[in-house]
Amino acid sequence: MWLMAEPESPKTEVRSDRSPWNWLLVIPIVVPLLTPLFNHDSPRLWGFPAFYWLQFLFILLGVATTSVVYQMTRRR
Repeated sequence: MWLMAEPESPKTEVRSDRSPWNWLLVIPIVVPLLTPLFNHDSPRLWGFPAFYWLQFLFILLGVATTSVVYQMTRRR
């Protein structure tokens, strides 16, 4: 009985997502949960209470953090 040899599969790298840079992604999750940071009316920025403009800053913090982690962990 003739057995056919199995074709060699291309060697692929096992991807590891265990980079220490991923820990930075905790920042945009934890900071908005710290309600004493934004649980007040003043200071106002362009007439908006602190709650609203700090929420916008939290979005920018999340985008910046995600961008840094992406740039530092991407494969070239």
